Amino acid sequence: MPPGPLVRRLFGPYERTVAEVYRGIFVDLDEVAELMRAWVPYARRILEVGCGEGAMTERIVRAYPNATVTAIDISPNAGRLYRGQTSNVTFTQAAAEDVAYREPASFDLVVLADVIHHVPGNGRSPLLSAIKHAMAAGGSLVFKDWVASATPIHWLCFMSDRYLTGDNVSYCTVDGINTLLSGVFGSGAIRQVAALRRRRNNVMVLVQR
Repeated sequence: MPPGPLVRRLFGPYERTVAEVYRGIFVDLDEVAELMRAWVPYARRILEVGCGEGAMTERIVRAYPNATVTAIDISPNAGRLYRGQTSNVTFTQAAAEDVAYREPASFDLVVLADVIHHVPGNGRSPLLSAIKHAMAAGGSLVFKDWVASATPIHWLCFMSDRYLTGDNVSYCTVDGINTLLSGVFGSGAIRQVAALRRRRNNVMVLVQR
């Protein structure tokens, strides 16, 4: 068992606060949501793949208060620390392939944030293909991930991802992200690429069908 869940439980009622502060070392999720809303001003149905315990979900719900949000994760703790509006969000333990099979071409916006480096290389294209299958015609994918660099902050991020989660993480380069997304959605589907202001290891890509 990775040490992350045990470490988190030690914080008791302060777990959520500590998790937010620690995450903020690496990424400003409010900035992610701000850029997402600028790229995709309106969405009616949103699918978040790999929602974890709900930190990004809170920002998505605030950015799109009138949308219906389906937040999924393969772990049983989906949305455990979520504290946002609940009337329009559903957390489900499920894989993207399951949702794509049940609800094909259904989502105006799909969000995949800080997930792909946890997915083995041979599972990345199938995951993105499932997301494509779940996207409505004209729908958007906002893809965000961390790219490697020869900097102390990257090594801190790697140690956190590798030893707290226990996953054998592997980070893409910007070119690798573009190649991966183009291979599934086509080269003309990538509409925007941006590095975030606070930590430029955070790269976001807008893909549209």
